[in-house]
Amino acid sequence: MTAPTSLYGVTLDCADPVAMADFYHRLTGMKITYSTEEFAGLSHEGGLAVNFQRVADYRPPVWPGQDVPQQFHLDFQAGDLAEAEALVLELGGSKAEHQPGDRWRVYLDPAGHPFCLVGGGS
Repeated sequence: MTAPTSLYGVTLDCADPVAMADFYHRLTGMKITYSTEEFAGLSHEGGLAVNFQRVADYRPPVWPGQDVPQQFHLDFQAGDLAEAEALVLELGGSKAEHQPGDRWRVYLDPAGHPFCLVGGGS
C-alpha cells in the first residue's frame, strides 16, 4: 500500500525563529531556506525540513517535569559526543541537569526545547 502522504517537516514554537534557525543551522549544517521575524525554516537535500514559528507569550517546555510539557523532541546522531556537546554549548544551548543515562545526552536549545544527542554517527 502506498501512503497518500509523507512527512515533510516539523515546526517548533519559539519566541525568535531567526535565532532558532541559526542555532540549528550551525549545529547540523542544514541550509536556512526561509527566514522572517515570524517564521524560519531549514532543510537539506532529500531530508526533513525543520521550521520555527514565533508564538506570542512563548513558554519553554520543562524537562523532565511536566509543568509545561515538551510534547516532542528532536534526536541527533553525533560521531563524537564530546565535540557535539562543545558545539551545542558554544551555540548557546545548554546541557539539561537531568540525564537519563550514558548513551543519550539531553540538551536545551536557546528557546528551551529539549533535544538529544546520541553517539555513534558517521
